Amino acid sequence: MRLRSGVFASCCLLVQALGVGLFLRGFFPLPVRSLPRNGAAAEPPPEPPPPGLSSNWTKGPSPLFKKAVIVLIDALRDDFVFGSKGKQFMPYTTQLVERGTSHSFVAEAKPPTVTMPRIKALTTGSIPGFIDVIMNLNSPALLEDNLIWQAKTAGKRIIFYGDDTWVRLFPKHFVEYDGTTSFFVSDYTEVDNNVTRHLDKVLKREDWDLLILHYLGLDHIGHLSGPNSPLIGPKLSEMDGILKKIHTTLLSKEGEVASPCLLVVCGDHGMSETGSHGGSSEGEVHTPLLFISSAFDRRNGLQKPTELVQQTDLAVTLAIGLGLPISRNSVGKLLLPVVQHNTMREKLRYLHMNGFQLSRLLQENMPAYEKGKSWIRAV
Repeated sequence: MRLRSGVFASCCLLVQALGVGLFLRGFFPLPVRSLPRNGAAAEPPPEPPPPGLSSNWTKGPSPLFKKAVIVLIDALRDDFVFGSKGKQFMPYTTQLVERGTSHSFVAEAKPPTVTMPRIKALTTGSIPGFIDVIMNLNSPALLEDNLIWQAKTAGKRIIFYGDDTWVRLFPKHFVEYDGTTSFFVSDYTEVDNNVTRHLDKVLKREDWDLLILHYLGLDHIGHLSGPNSPLIGPKLSEMDGILKKIHTTLLSKEGEVASPCLLVVCGDHGMSETGSHGGSSEGEVHTPLLFISSAFDRRNGLQKPTELVQQTDLAVTLAIGLGLPISRNSVGKLLLPVVQHNTMREKLRYLHMNGFQLSRLLQENMPAYEKGKSWIRAV
């Protein structure tokens, strides 16, 4: 009898251990990774088509945009821009979405919907794990291949203002920066004023290629009083005025440069109906993603975003737009509407680069994988 009880107890312990192991394997999965960056130079583009075909595909593509401004509004839900609040409090942005030279998407952020993992997803194109939640308040330097490192390596001058998480993730990457702390959630005014106060001066200058702004005020209002707070409307109006200033300034400068400029508006995550974030509710994972440039055709009639894309698609799309190599570990895909004004051959070249990078990532993570050559010949 004792033997049976001992065997039963041992089986229970074994099942419990297997259950814990299975839980940890699912909750903290091994990341999909290519070879580490380790300061190595960017790899050459993929091989050209077979001999006998004239091609310049051994060369990297030229940048599509001369300058780019990324405005990340923390906790910006998709309905804050595309819903009734957007029409009421963000009229300029709504006009760009509906009748402007822009492409708009609803981007899905994977949990955990907290700031640091989402910045990693936006810049690397990979999907961080839940273990990153632990490091959210004290982010170490990001050693994984990413868009910011590629831009710096290519000699692009990057300026940053906003959440100091970026400064910790990308030390020595910015030629100029001013970080603001996200710790004091009761402050939703000065935390954004500390970003905006630099705008007039920096927009007049020509000594930068990439400007990144991370506004925290909306997120702090959400934590204080939720998405239906009377403070939300004025904050959205403030953001709309900032976007108008940036957009009109970029347009006024385009006569001085050969290529158009690009304005990207996005959120790192949204917020729940209680104003929190970190989970997987629709309000927390759906964020707006706007690409605004005079290079795009002006839309006729009302246009609302219907396509749901992944937040990781931003890294590869920006890499191609800025003429940079795609990050090694990116699992994103190129958002084709952004390159709609290019020739068919150029579009095929961009898809070829994206497909080559994804196939290499798959091959390095699946030993049994054998990369076929037929799809390369077809391209």
